[in-house]
Amino acid sequence: METLIKTVNLKKYFKVNGGLLHAVDGVNIEIQRGQTLGIVGESGCGKSTLGRLVIRLLEATSGEVFFEGKDILQYKRQQMHKIRRQTQIIFQDPFSSLNPRMSVFELIAEPLVMNHSYKSNREMTKRIFGLMETVGLAERFVNSFPHEMDGGRRQRVGVARALALNPQFIVCDEPVSALDVSIQAQILNMLMDLQEEMDLTYMFITHDLSVVKHISNEIAVMYLGQCVERAESKELFKNPLHPYTKALLAAIPVPRLISRQERAIIKGEVSDPINPRPGCRFASRCDYCRKNCLGEDIPLVDQGNGHFVACVLYQESNSL
Repeated sequence: METLIKTVNLKKYFKVNGGLLHAVDGVNIEIQRGQTLGIVGESGCGKSTLGRLVIRLLEATSGEVFFEGKDILQYKRQQMHKIRRQTQIIFQDPFSSLNPRMSVFELIAEPLVMNHSYKSNREMTKRIFGLMETVGLAERFVNSFPHEMDGGRRQRVGVARALALNPQFIVCDEPVSALDVSIQAQILNMLMDLQEEMDLTYMFITHDLSVVKHISNEIAVMYLGQCVERAESKELFKNPLHPYTKALLAAIPVPRLISRQERAIIKGEVSDPINPRPGCRFASRCDYCRKNCLGEDIPLVDQGNGHFVACVLYQESNSL
């Protein structure tokens, strides 16, 4: 398969009181064309920041982001204008991401107008109604405003805006976390259908492992700015390796009334992301922590079958 998106040692540090907050720290990922990479982890681990770095909504501190084999971090403004037509984002909160003073027609038309995509209003209007039909939004809402619709319909407007310029790659930043469960399923199924019809490539950011299992081909687990494990979706759920991944999977609710599932409770305090010390950042909460977990950062190592993990337990076993 062709690699559409690739990052190399991507970093983003924010200046704060006391030093530098390492929001994203040396992340290496690849996304194949037409596939979905799920990014999971708890709040504050750097998932959304990573998504914004990949499409240059935020400027990286260092590293490389390759789109179709070319490092877009080196692109000038005019070059990036072309790339922005190919890369879009669906934001988490459909209410705050839409202009409350614009109707559905105006919201979907905005990217088309800004990019001079159509020569006539008639042509553009046809495209807008086509997009509304694509995302399952009835024509009667064309003159509605965001506050007049429910969360599911607002998110469909956000999806229509993202699709307006026929992009190749879309960052889905927790697009269903603010929606009811029944609406979540509708939006997820719609995104999967659109991916198949339009050959789209997704980075799907979420903290819900049940959701990411449903939609992703490959999953990357992040903890405090670093990727600690990466594998195909089925492989990760069948054979989690990193202690943090195991704890996340153990926390998924199981609908059983009789049998009880043992929970892996994560204890200890979260490490400080400001000027973090070298070493495994999960060490302070890990039951398997040892001396060589500290002192130097732990790289991702291939354990076979495309399963990568950053943990000294598996590095030691490989060296024996």
